[in-house]
Amino acid sequence: MYTPINKLLMQGVVDSWIRLSASLAVWAFCLTVTACAGVEHKDTLPIVASVDLARYAGTWYEIARLPMWFQRHCVDSKAIYTSRPDGRIGVHNECLTDSGGVDQAEGVATVIDPKTNARLTVVFDNFFARLFGSSRDGNYWILALDPEYRTALVGTPDRRFLWILSRAPQLEEVTYQRLVEQAKRLGFPTADLIRTRRPAS
Repeated sequence: MYTPINKLLMQGVVDSWIRLSASLAVWAFCLTVTACAGVEHKDTLPIVASVDLARYAGTWYEIARLPMWFQRHCVDSKAIYTSRPDGRIGVHNECLTDSGGVDQAEGVATVIDPKTNARLTVVFDNFFARLFGSSRDGNYWILALDPEYRTALVGTPDRRFLWILSRAPQLEEVTYQRLVEQAKRLGFPTADLIRTRRPAS
């Protein structure tokens, strides 16, 4: 039997549904605006104008980093890049851990910006990498590279991860500070940088 009480209860349900729908619409709008703002912020991250991948190949020593999770135990890291017949780049990472062991990882880098060769996607052959996959925009952006290919500043477009790299195991302090300042200007949280604890040779 449809009574005034039922009518009031039904109206309450309808009102609640309208409020919920409005809240969801506002929430979705906020997420969209936030996502768009994130993309706009990311797209402002400049990269170097051109990278000669043949010159970039070889060994790079990590001087400092905003680390990924799997680097949490590393105290001394280096990466070795090699050219592959398929046009991609082989990546071999290894690090000395705080327990004295050695961790190694194999990966492949693919250029996604052939105009500059400065944006690449690097995927490692491990569970973590397969779980998260690769990014359409790349996860290895070369942000600074000196003309002699002796130092490099590499980061992710979301500014969460950063690496200061050098061809030599040690880097002059003035050069290091210059790269840190550049990263800071680009919006990276440089106060959280972890410097490599590599013994002087």
